[in-house]
Amino acid sequence: MSRFLRWTALAAASALLAAGCSGGSSGDGKGGLSWGRCKATADAPAPSSEWRCATLRVPLDWSKPDGETIGLALIRAKARGGDRAGSLLFNFGGPGASGVSMMPSYAPTVSRLRERYDLVSWDPRGVGASEGVRCRDDKEIQAAESVDVTPDTPAEEKAYFADAADFGQGCRKDAGELMAHVSTADSARDMDRIRQAVGDDRMNYFGISYGTELGGTYAHLFPKRVGRMTLDAVVDPGADTVGHAKNQARGFQRALNGYLKSTGQDPQEGSRKITALLRRLDARPLPTGTPGRKLTQTLAATGIILPLYSKDSWPTLTSALDAAERGDGSELLALADGYNERDPSGRYGTTTHSQRVISCLDDRQRPTAAETKRLLPEFERISPVFGTFLGWDTAGWCHDWPVPGQHDTPEVSAPGAAPVLVVGNTGDPATPYEGARRMADELGKGVGVLLTWRGEGHGAYGSGSDCVDSTVDAYLLDGSVPKDGKVCS
Repeated sequence: MSRFLRWTALAAASALLAAGCSGGSSGDGKGGLSWGRCKATADAPAPSSEWRCATLRVPLDWSKPDGETIGLALIRAKARGGDRAGSLLFNFGGPGASGVSMMPSYAPTVSRLRERYDLVSWDPRGVGASEGVRCRDDKEIQAAESVDVTPDTPAEEKAYFADAADFGQGCRKDAGELMAHVSTADSARDMDRIRQAVGDDRMNYFGISYGTELGGTYAHLFPKRVGRMTLDAVVDPGADTVGHAKNQARGFQRALNGYLKSTGQDPQEGSRKITALLRRLDARPLPTGTPGRKLTQTLAATGIILPLYSKDSWPTLTSALDAAERGDGSELLALADGYNERDPSGRYGTTTHSQRVISCLDDRQRPTAAETKRLLPEFERISPVFGTFLGWDTAGWCHDWPVPGQHDTPEVSAPGAAPVLVVGNTGDPATPYEGARRMADELGKGVGVLLTWRGEGHGAYGSGSDCVDSTVDAYLLDGSVPKDGKVCS
C-alpha cells in the first residue's frame, strides 16, 4: 500500500528524474571524505565528471558513537567561482528522496548559488544508496494496488489493515536493526557529521518539503552551528499525524479549486464531478492500455494529485480527466505510475518504503479505525475529493508498526541560532502556507524570518518568481536577511 500523499515535492513533480550515483570512495575513517567518480546505477548512467561521490561512515546508533557504523552516500560538485563560501547541503524531501540522484538534475535551478558554494547532497540513512530499505518486491507492490484504501465494508477494512501490517513486517525483515535508527533526529546528527567532513564551521543548508522539518530539527539540536539556512515548502512543525493529513486535505483541495477555476469550472461543481468519477471507479475500475492493469479509485486519485504539484502540469490533468470520463483510464494510470515511481517494465522505486520507515519511527500517534471513522466527516468537509483518502491514511499508514514512534510533533525551537529564511507559498498543495508561519514562529524570535510568495505549486524557489529567487540568493550568497514578513506577488 503506497501512501496516498507525501510531502516530497521534487521527486513527485519530476516523476522519475534519473541521475545515477551509487556512491564512490569511502571516507578515510578520520572524519574526512575521499571523493571519486560516481557510478552508474541500474536506472541511470553516471552523472558527468564534475560530480564526485563518496561514502561517509556514521554511527548506526547515535547513543553509541563508537559502535557499529553505516555508510551514507554523498555527492558533490565544486563551486565554480573564486570567492568560495563553503558547502551548501541540500535535502529534497520525502522523507525518502535520494539527494544523490536528485542533486545533478536540480543543479541548473541553483546555478547562481554554485558560484560560491560547493553543491552537496546525500541519501539519508534508510534511503537509496545509504542502507536503503525495500519492504516489498515489484510483484507484491503491484498486487497491493488492488487494496481499497477507502474501505466501505468489513471485508475491505480487514484487507486494508492486513496489508498495512504486512508492509511493516516486510520493512522489519529488510531493515533489521536499522529500522529503529532512521529518525529525523538521527539524520540531523548525520548532517552535522557531514558538515565536519566537508570542512565547514557552520551548516549552510537548503531544505525542501520534508527537508524543512529536517532543517528545523538540526537547528534545534545544533543552534550555534547554523550558518545560512533556507527552508522552502515548509512542513508544519506543530501538526501531528492527523493535523498533517488535514493540512494536506486543505492544500490539495485549494490547488484543485485553483485548477478548476482556471478551466472555467465552478470549484464545487467540478469537485462533485471528480468525486462522482472516483465513486464509479470504486465499484468498477476502468480499462487501460496496459494489459492486466485497470484504473482503480486509488490510482485515479493518485493520478489527479501529481499534476497539482505544478501549475504547468494542469493541462495534463485536463486531458487525463477527459479521457477517464470517456472510459479510458490510461492517462490517469500513467500519472499515478509517475507518482508511484513505476517504470514501463513494472519496476518500482522505493521512496515510499523509506518514507514510511522514517515517518513511522518519527510519529508516535497511531489513530485506530474507530477514531478515523469519527474523523471522516470532518475530512470530507475539508476536501470532498481527497478527504476520505487522507482520513483513512492516518489509521493505515503506521498500523501495527514493528517500531514505536518517538514524538507527536518535532521540536524546532533554536534560540541563539543565526537567522533562518523560511519560504512559504500561499498556493502550496502538499505543505500548505500556514506551516511556514508556524515554522518561523517556532524557530524563535530573531531566528525565523518569513518570506511569502503568492503563487501556485509545491515550493517557491525556482518556480518563476524573480522576487523569491533574488531574495533567497541575496541571503545565501551575501548574508542579506530580508525583513520578516516580506511578500512576493
